[in-house]
Amino acid sequence: MRMKVVQIIPTLSSGDAIGNETLTIDQILKNDGVETSIYSEYVTPPLKKNMVKDIDRLTELTKEDIAILHLSTSARSNRLFGSLPCKKVVMYHNVTPPEFFRHDNPYLEGLTSQALADVAYLSDKADYCLADSEFNRKDLIEFGYKCPIDVLPILIDFKEYNREPDQKIIDCYKDKTVILFTGRIAPNKKQEDIIRTFYYYKKYYNNEAILILAGKYEEEDVYYRRLRKYIECLQLRDVIFTGHISFEELLAYYKSADAFLCMSEHEGFCVPLLEAMYFNVPVIAYNNTAVPYTMGDAGILINSKNPEEDAGLLNDMMNNKVLRDKILAEQERRLANFDFRKMSSLFENELKIIRHTEGTKQHD
Repeated sequence: MRMKVVQIIPTLSSGDAIGNETLTIDQILKNDGVETSIYSEYVTPPLKKNMVKDIDRLTELTKEDIAILHLSTSARSNRLFGSLPCKKVVMYHNVTPPEFFRHDNPYLEGLTSQALADVAYLSDKADYCLADSEFNRKDLIEFGYKCPIDVLPILIDFKEYNREPDQKIIDCYKDKTVILFTGRIAPNKKQEDIIRTFYYYKKYYNNEAILILAGKYEEEDVYYRRLRKYIECLQLRDVIFTGHISFEELLAYYKSADAFLCMSEHEGFCVPLLEAMYFNVPVIAYNNTAVPYTMGDAGILINSKNPEEDAGLLNDMMNNKVLRDKILAEQERRLANFDFRKMSSLFENELKIIRHTEGTKQHD
């Protein structure tokens, strides 16, 4: 009987880093002639429902088969995964700590609390783990995982980034100084710290600069409304919230950017750092969680947040040609570590190891 590999993801979304990786792995497996399927509770447009199977229709698996769970949030599928009779692999993308949502979003605070409970629940049920970063690997160890844990960065096929960008956006910003951050509007991303640094950059260096915060938000979200109020209090102009954007629009924002500023205080990997590197946009990022593992020795890592000093760093990075060229060269070298062919080969090697791993753990 042929080995099957199934992937389990609570929600399969287009444009989401974890969803994109799930689809990439599915294609790698199919190219290798492996029988494979994706199981999910939900699928969001423009992806079609026929691309995935409902988690409740998960076919019978044998001890020779492999189930891969993408673990980043609370879901019914996490508990189902724990009881499967096959070899169980957790791909751990980390969980945003609940305290980030305590004052703004009780629902997400509860969801992330349950997600951490799910991570703990699976600690004695996984046969193998793949962590996006060394930070995530250490997190699993703290949760008591005793199975083998390897680090496998998120698989990104940058050929997809060579599509035609949205020309209207490029035309709109072609003569502007653009500071960019991409990522959903969320308390752990600390967009208020980006705004604060941008305030001083405009005040001291370039009053015509534009800050683009490219990421999804909900109008009624408390954190988003607080950011808007903060901008009003600073009497700050030229801060643009894009909301949800297409992939072509995302490409255009990267192509328009002069600098990428990340003040996030929790990341399991942070794909936008590599996206910025790919588009030759110099990066300044706050040095915590998985960020230093993704950045390596590239870009500029800051160990504390001082908005006036950080604004000066931004200015130096954009106007000192020697410094800028040095940063871009370092970023190019760093990006080579995440070459898609290299990462795909690592995944295929991991699959061979997993296939010969003893399974399965006992479950409740």
